[in-house]
Amino acid sequence: MSIDYDIYFQSVTKGLNQTSHLQFYKAETFPTISPIYWLKSHFAVGAYSPLERLSGMLTAHMTQIAPRNGFQWHPHRWLEIYTYVIEGQLYHEDTIGSSGVITAGEVQRMYSGHYIEHQELNLTNEFTRVIQIWFLVEPEYRNPEPQYEQVKLADMPVHKIQDGLVREIIGPSRVTNSHVNARLTNTIVPAGGQTTVELPRPDEDLFLYITDGQGQIQANSFSESVNLYDVVLATPNAKAPTLTAGDKPLNFLSFYLKSFMNLN
Repeated sequence: MSIDYDIYFQSVTKGLNQTSHLQFYKAETFPTISPIYWLKSHFAVGAYSPLERLSGMLTAHMTQIAPRNGFQWHPHRWLEIYTYVIEGQLYHEDTIGSSGVITAGEVQRMYSGHYIEHQELNLTNEFTRVIQIWFLVEPEYRNPEPQYEQVKLADMPVHKIQDGLVREIIGPSRVTNSHVNARLTNTIVPAGGQTTVELPRPDEDLFLYITDGQGQIQANSFSESVNLYDVVLATPNAKAPTLTAGDKPLNFLSFYLKSFMNLN
């Protein structure tokens, strides 16, 4: 049976009042699920979320895995999966011979090609917290051979926007060999520091996900506290927001995707 992949590149959002070029949503806008006792996931993007799909990005979810548990062998095809470990560590093993431990501050890229199986396990006695992102690979990038990469954020080129340290995970200056039409940056703002968020390009919209820390977001007269798993959406016509970290570093991911907000 053939699958119409094109439908999965169409953005689907529901239940959000998307009338502003800059939108801020608290974490509780999006579902947190615990389908099994050892797993707890916050779905900012995905089938459970009001942001069901964003321009080929099928999911962006933060997952906490209890000690001595995890995902045993399971398959994927035509996906590019990024796993960013925020706390703890995750053991990976796959059917192309890759294996090893991904620790906090590292990013894994797994391109499934036409087929791959892998397992992801927390083999420690501490909780592990990761964000996982699934992109459907566009036809022009499809290669049947699976690939695997593992990169420390500290080894990625960095540039500063005010106090924020910005690293490109996907994009022209990236160190990962991505197969998707998107840009993805990680920004870490030191405690008490401040950064201005880069707005999307004319053919993009921004999905920003707070992955660690807390602080404040400001743009014109708008001001709101930000916390773990809050989300910001913006078009190129938005006023660039400023994010200020609280008493701990503020960590966030900025996804620059093909336009999905349908605003003039």
